Amino acid sequence: MSLQAPEFFAELCLPFHNSTVVGNTYFAAPVPGTPLRLRIDFTGTIHADTYGGLRLAVVHPARGEIDAVALSFLDHGTFHRRDEATNTRPNTKQHGTFDKYHRPGRPPWEGAVTTGLRDAIEQYTAVWFPGAWTASAPSRAAGRTAQTAPVAPVTRSGTRAR
Repeated sequence: MSLQAPEFFAELCLPFHNSTVVGNTYFAAPVPGTPLRLRIDFTGTIHADTYGGLRLAVVHPARGEIDAVALSFLDHGTFHRRDEATNTRPNTKQHGTFDKYHRPGRPPWEGAVTTGLRDAIEQYTAVWFPGAWTASAPSRAAGRTAQTAPVAPVTRSGTRAR
């Protein structure tokens, strides 16, 4: 059965316009005119046809893979809600993972909340592809920045405080 990778990567809402999915792998050129490319694959587990996260790699056409990082679904809370709703116990094959078997008409990664993964991908790509997120899409970080509150002016009184 299919992993429905194009739909999964669409669910991540990655802002890179120069991208495509081939098989179960996402490829992108986040910064036009530079040789570096981004490749995202599903990472397998010790169980056959079971996937536990994503592997991001920065690839140069002449030098090959330059850097890579694995992002686990468990660490980023991707299936936390699903696992709680189905009472999936930790340290089982199904906890924080998905496999290629699923109900007809449903994706194998049904119940995934991709916000944590997307945030981690944004942080990782900001190192290798500076400005790619701001050039491609409005920044989501604007809502998370600290706001400076107005401070009441200090008034002096005739008495001294000790």
